[in-house]
Amino acid sequence: MNRKELVRAVAAHTGQEVKVVDAILAGANEVITSIVAQGEVITVPGFAKYAKIERQARMGRNPATGEQIKIKASKRARITPLKAFKDAVMNPTSAPKLAKGVWPTDPALLVRKPAPSAPSAPAKKAVAKKAAPAKKSTAKKAPAKKAAAKKAAPAKKSTAKKAPAKKAPAKKTARR
Repeated sequence: MNRKELVRAVAAHTGQEVKVVDAILAGANEVITSIVAQGEVITVPGFAKYAKIERQARMGRNPATGEQIKIKASKRARITPLKAFKDAVMNPTSAPKLAKGVWPTDPALLVRKPAPSAPSAPAKKAVAKKAAPAKKSTAKKAPAKKAAAKKAAPAKKSTAKKAPAKKAPAKKTARR
């Protein structure tokens, strides 16, 4: 699932507009990133804990030679899933139930407010969504062209093998 699909699924599940959910998701991402970058820990109950981990410099050993080496200090981002999230992932029956059509996203469930001056705008959006699956089917045809190109490649290799055979008689004539 990519960001666009996530935004649509959350919009369908909560009954909010896609633009509103997108803005909220972007804002949450920015706030979490900024606060964790400052060194604070953020815990979203039942979901995850976000933290910045700072490791101090230490001595270690090279496993190949056994030689002692100095490992420099480092900083890492750590995201730890919490118990409720892990339980839901490991036991899908305990996961929250989504409304029908939320995932995979059903375009009919997305909340849209039609523009008051343009009543034909939703019809145009429906046509655009119907055109999207056609693009996916053309993308599937592209690998078939690559397969044809691979078949042509061995033919080039066979002509390359014939070229050294022509060079061998030329060497014999040069020796006489």
